[in-house]
Amino acid sequence: MIDPAYQRLGLPATASPYTVLRAAVRALHPDTRAVRGFRAARKRFYRQMLCAHTARQAAGDRPTG
Repeated sequence: MIDPAYQRLGLPATASPYTVLRAAVRALHPDTRAVRGFRAARKRFYRQMLCAHTARQAAGDRPTG
């Protein structure tokens, strides 16, 4: 199951991890990015987006049939 937050980023499977990270940063509201207390949660969110992207790429690499 793909994370709905990752799907909302609207990235192709061929996107680089840096592109995924930039899209994840832009997906957060500026006020959310500004709160220092949310730093751990933001890092967790970014990690989840990168992991979802890696899983999507791995699923696409498997031959079907």
